Amino acid sequence: MDIGLIGLGKMGLNLALNMLDHEYGVIAYDPHVEKTTEETYKVIHYKDSLKSVVKSLTPPRVIWMMVPSGETTDSVIDELKTVLSAGDIVIDGGNSNYKDSMTHAKSLSAEGIELLDVGTSGGQAGAREGACFMIGGSQLAFDYVKPLFKAIAQKDGYAYMGKSGSGHYVKMIHNGIEYGMMQAIGEGFDLLKASPFDLDYHAISNVWANGSIIEGLLMNMVVGAFEKDGTLSSIKGRVDDSGEGRWAIEEALDLNVSIPVITQALFSRYKSKDDDRFAERVIAAIRNEFGGHKVYKKE
Repeated sequence: MDIGLIGLGKMGLNLALNMLDHEYGVIAYDPHVEKTTEETYKVIHYKDSLKSVVKSLTPPRVIWMMVPSGETTDSVIDELKTVLSAGDIVIDGGNSNYKDSMTHAKSLSAEGIELLDVGTSGGQAGAREGACFMIGGSQLAFDYVKPLFKAIAQKDGYAYMGKSGSGHYVKMIHNGIEYGMMQAIGEGFDLLKASPFDLDYHAISNVWANGSIIEGLLMNMVVGAFEKDGTLSSIKGRVDDSGEGRWAIEEALDLNVSIPVITQALFSRYKSKDDDRFAERVIAAIRNEFGGHKVYKKE
């Protein structure tokens, strides 16, 4: 089975290679793809337009989008409506706002096209070796694409969440939790740095990553960051906000649910833009490790 893939950034390219490993063909389009990428990954079938991707697929077509949320996603959805047919399936694997996904699903449904809103987690390594997927949309569309999710996900790392919007809603909450966990890790290392001891942060993170209660993927990312720079002295403690934490807080306000840890984590990211604490350098390094998110280098 061939999959149409729109977007070959950090996540999209790794998902493409994952699909190929599991004997899915990948027909891809990205207006910004570099020639070196085409030369390196010749197993991917590149097309020069979204329309060309659609023409190369056999109905019912499956188009997987890995593009930035907001205007870019809106634009791709609008174009897909003009070239797809009833019975085709669109997968939005990016970090779209769940309300936008509900709107997109309704718009595509009017043309007989199904949308699956898929929260994707695991970073670049997960996309390449086995990701985590939170899937919303019609049960019928999910059942059709389920073998693909099963193939490219971690074992037990995917599930159907419910109606349109639910996949991205669950991912929004997931990312809010992620904000809080990274903030706690960063603050812990901030306290270690202020201690009266001459501590090896790489050694500490490595111990914590092996058998401790707080071991896990994020702590593994800390280990990787300290392997590259034992004191993170080369980067600034500036942490950007990609949107999902803010959306989670707005939802909590609408629903009268208290989420003080996630809220404080977001505010700390705002504060990081005019301060340079070790905690924020740790968080910035973690985000760069798992998602290739931008870090600000010291001059």
